Amino acid sequence: MPQQLDSKSEVVIEKDGDGFSITSVHLAVIAKIPGIDNATFQSIATHAKAACPVSKLMNIEVGFEATLAS
Repeated sequence: MPQQLDSKSEVVIEKDGDGFSITSVHLAVIAKIPGIDNATFQSIATHAKAACPVSKLMNIEVGFEATLAS
């Protein structure tokens, strides 16, 4: 179970004709989880991003980084 989990998303919105479009998203997650190594954490985090229904919905680049805090 995580002791700490912080996430941040940065969304770029650009003018598109008469309206606006989301052109990119970058997600950042920092977690403190006792008893887990970074390779396992990266595997879990990458799978979560790939299975994310919002990421699947958007036809844009979604950047991602996951950091396991010590």
